[in-house]
Amino acid sequence: MTTRILTGITTTGTPHLGNYAGAIRPAILASQQPGADSFYFLADYHALIKCDDPLRIQRSRLEIAATWLAGGLDPDKVTFYRQSDIPEIPELTWLLTCVAAKGLLNRAHAYKASVDKNVEAGEDPDAGVTMGLFSYPVLMAADILMFNAHKVPVGRDQIQHVEMARDIGQRFNHLFGQGKDFFALPEAVIEESVATLPGLDGRKMSKSYDNTIPLFTSAKDMKDAISRIVTDSRAPGEAKDPDNSHLFTLFQAFSTPAQCAEFREELLQGLGWGDAKQRLFQLLDSQLSEKREHYHQLISRPSDLEDILLAGAAKARKIATPFLEQLREAVGLRSFRSSVQATAEVKKKAAKSARFVSFRDEDGSFRFRLLAADGEQLLLSRSFADGKSAGAVSKQLQQGGEADVRVEGLGFSLWLNGEQVADGPQFDSAEARDSAIESLRVALQPL
Repeated sequence: MTTRILTGITTTGTPHLGNYAGAIRPAILASQQPGADSFYFLADYHALIKCDDPLRIQRSRLEIAATWLAGGLDPDKVTFYRQSDIPEIPELTWLLTCVAAKGLLNRAHAYKASVDKNVEAGEDPDAGVTMGLFSYPVLMAADILMFNAHKVPVGRDQIQHVEMARDIGQRFNHLFGQGKDFFALPEAVIEESVATLPGLDGRKMSKSYDNTIPLFTSAKDMKDAISRIVTDSRAPGEAKDPDNSHLFTLFQAFSTPAQCAEFREELLQGLGWGDAKQRLFQLLDSQLSEKREHYHQLISRPSDLEDILLAGAAKARKIATPFLEQLREAVGLRSFRSSVQATAEVKKKAAKSARFVSFRDEDGSFRFRLLAADGEQLLLSRSFADGKSAGAVSKQLQQGGEADVRVEGLGFSLWLNGEQVADGPQFDSAEARDSAIESLRVALQPL
């Protein structure tokens, strides 16, 4: 089974070691696993909530795009795009906003933190709170649900947003699905060992704390930053406590188990902090120097980055555009013309009788087709081990068995008693697909 993985990074700053170890690296590794269908994006609409400096946002978009690619992301094997290049996402955001409960959004951590800060300062609870901040979880839900992601690698502080996406998607399914689920319910994924990386002062590595180590800074600047990591006052020769050392935590996030075990033992044996910091620098430089060079090559060719991102957006929209058409149809935003045409087509085909045709496939299995009177194939069954099983399914359909048609992109499948039994053809448009589904339903009734 294919697992769809989706994650993004907000474009408000220069990527640092925490971003790389906590989000970028595990996401790239996940994209290389068999059975993974990976979506990675620059969350530049989200950036507008946090930053009102256009130059900073533009620079960050460039740096983060280059970081993903230098880190090993293969744009030919994944879908890599900018959020703002997918116009279907803000439209889906509105559809989801119309079903999202205000009470749910009231509980969002970022909003509650702002309110608590205002109350503590004696200000109006909503002072400085924008609708962008308040409805941030809905935009994130649209990012996830647009592509029906199964797994969403996130930091621990984002788990709530994935849970909200589940709640909102479930609500939409309930209101408009009519027995069919439009949205898969996503699952948050965290790599426990690097979920939160400490910064120079021991707090979470964050631009807001000004305690980061830039990912692709020069070797000299990286060494200087590492030298500023806060340690205790134990002198060389005194045993160090690895489990309470921010420096050891950083080393652990980038080392192999064998390297980590060796470093731990050396600290216990009294390795000086200066030598320990040199070990950390050597470890990071050995892993990042080649990627650093690639990163600076990409930064120097922004037009190439633009082409890669636009190609990724085109790939993403092949999924987003027809899917949004289904959602518009579900909520009632339907074309008058297509409705009339579909009704006329259904009436025309209803006058004709359809028939089942059984056959034996080249591999020896048994299958059946459902053909319209004019010979058009409406359904092709899955393979059955014997003719009796195939006949039993076709007989159930002819006798009005409880069949369920499920839309899949520009095609559809037929399910009977909770089991997929047949597939429809692929169509050029959602209108043609929906017309065919209606024809199928009519064709099954008189059989």
